[in-house]
Amino acid sequence: MKLLLVEDDDHVAAALSAVLARHGLEVRHARSGEEALQALLPDPGADEFAVVLLDLGLPDQDGFEVCGRIRKVSSTPVIMVTARSDVRSRIHGLNLGADDYVVKPYDTGELLARIHAVSRRRSGAEQPAAEGSLRLGAVTLELPTRQVSVDGTAVPLTRKEFDLLALLAQRPGVVFRREQIISEVWRTSWEGTGRTLEVHIASLRAKLRMPALIETVRGVGYRLVAPASPAS
Repeated sequence: MKLLLVEDDDHVAAALSAVLARHGLEVRHARSGEEALQALLPDPGADEFAVVLLDLGLPDQDGFEVCGRIRKVSSTPVIMVTARSDVRSRIHGLNLGADDYVVKPYDTGELLARIHAVSRRRSGAEQPAAEGSLRLGAVTLELPTRQVSVDGTAVPLTRKEFDLLALLAQRPGVVFRREQIISEVWRTSWEGTGRTLEVHIASLRAKLRMPALIETVRGVGYRLVAPASPAS
């Protein structure tokens, strides 16, 4: 996957590029907004960028302005990276067309998850790419038909409830940060979505009648606790 990193600090760019490369990403570095816009111009002989990682503190233009200009020439997903943590700035960035918003300092694992999340959304593969079904003890998720059953009995879920359960079920036992879940399921990083996440978790626990299936990791997020498979 090819990524455009827009960052004026060469040391920061070199360190981040090395990390991203170790995870299989091909990185092109742009040091200014104008250089980034030039890199995004159509090139018949080159692969398109899957994601733009845009720092807001650029030498020639404000990153918000660059994001707005990118949206006029390209549909490539944009993740804004900044030290500005206030909600007003986040909303402004999202309104300009950014797909996600990461606040420094950030966890590299979370950044990678967000990069893959926005690239999947662009390709139309919002749901897990796995074929067939996922079986977690008595719970079965039929990914192609988006149906869920417990002990063979169908459990009707809303679209977001299914998206949330499928995300957690792809990696049982792994803790998903609240911000990551909100980014992948609700396509936003606005903190105001947090209450909605809590409501959906509670609804899933109630509908599945398995309150222990989704564990709250206090101060971090949630994980799916894979139940033991029934004895054959």
